[in-house]
Amino acid sequence: MRPTVRLQLPYPPSVNSYWRANGHRRFISKEGVAFTKEVDLIVKQSGAKSFGENRVAISVMIHPRSKRKFDLDNTLKAILDALMKAGMYNDDSQIDYIEIARGEAVPKGAAVIHLYDFIGEEHGSTK
Repeated sequence: MRPTVRLQLPYPPSVNSYWRANGHRRFISKEGVAFTKEVDLIVKQSGAKSFGENRVAISVMIHPRSKRKFDLDNTLKAILDALMKAGMYNDDSQIDYIEIARGEAVPKGAAVIHLYDFIGEEHGSTK
């Protein structure tokens, strides 16, 4: 079993600002592309090894930019996609367990994530 990978990422774009549309064509926004590039750099600098095709669990602590209300679940898509594109796992369908929590507000916001091997019994699953 590999050690837990901890990464501190920038505050992610919401799912509402991550995607853009032009007619019937959907694409990732400039904000989404910039976030993905920043995550890629953080992953590479961390030296974290890929989970490859292994089953993955992720814990996410979202530190908002302010005390303003927001939908916590709207922050996940950009994080999961960016980690996949940075090579932390091959496909986000490998994620079997997700937990997300709201942390204290910090200037500019942040997302602190922990990735680890998924072991079903640990999380009440019968896998």
